[in-house]
Amino acid sequence: MTTTPSWTVGDITVHRIDETPLPPATGPWLLPDATPDLVVEQDWLHPHFADADGTLRLDSHTFAFTVGGLRVLVDTGIGNGKERANPAWHDLRTDYLRTLTAAGFPPDSIDLVILTHLHADHVGWNTRKVKGTWLPTFPRARYLTSRTEREFWAAYDMDEAREQMFRDSVAPVEEAGLLDLVDVPAEGHTVVPGLRLLPTPGHTPGHVAVELTGHGGTALITGDCVHHPVQLAHPAIGACVDIDPPRSEASRRALLDSLAGTDTLVLGTHFAPPTAGRVVTHDGAYRLSPVPAVAHRHTPGQASPTSPTGPRSVE
Repeated sequence: MTTTPSWTVGDITVHRIDETPLPPATGPWLLPDATPDLVVEQDWLHPHFADADGTLRLDSHTFAFTVGGLRVLVDTGIGNGKERANPAWHDLRTDYLRTLTAAGFPPDSIDLVILTHLHADHVGWNTRKVKGTWLPTFPRARYLTSRTEREFWAAYDMDEAREQMFRDSVAPVEEAGLLDLVDVPAEGHTVVPGLRLLPTPGHTPGHVAVELTGHGGTALITGDCVHHPVQLAHPAIGACVDIDPPRSEASRRALLDSLAGTDTLVLGTHFAPPTAGRVVTHDGAYRLSPVPAVAHRHTPGQASPTSPTGPRSVE
């Protein structure tokens, strides 16, 4: 019997598929303006999202759910056995696929993989090595990203590390004919009823957030428009790897403003547990009011993502 942290959004159950916590050095590198003193001032970040000394907590995980008859995975994390310049991502050996399968989503069952953008920690499990060759991990799935995103990187002067990432995690999917590119207008792109891509450019030019709407509930998966809840209190804090920092901040502010005071469940792609919450206004900015997951129980080989034994509270 295994358990998966999950949230219910109307008639949709969203499962967090854990890959690995990110090391403490990630915060100062990724969000250099989120200094320990600034983080400590936001006492609501402790203990879930930051340590008492102001060290940020960040995770790598993805989300799986069923909507409109499709079994969907949003982003694919860092991946195993990948050659990466970042030592925290290099040559990992995690149980990600086992965790995904235990949640009721074995790789062969996935219908759709949504890539919020094409960075190394969001595309890694696109592929896995089989007899020395990188092959699509989800061979029955269509992989979906924005046309703007793919075209930007096609014209970009990449360094060797990024070229390596495209060779092992993007090109094999394209060569297999599994990658679909879609235009994402200002009002968003509806994939199927209940599943919409929202443009949130800046971190990368074609970055998208993912909106889920079930009967009586809505959730939003941030991707890297928001890396950490400290950015709710200080939306001007950007990531060192933002392609267009002013546009990234504008997207973040617009998204947070649209979410504040609503019942929309926000699921942070890099938020440490409890990972989810609702955006509330505070002192001219925002805070995240955490919503803990429940643990849905699964039995080995179970096809359904939700066990009849039911959930129990976690986190």
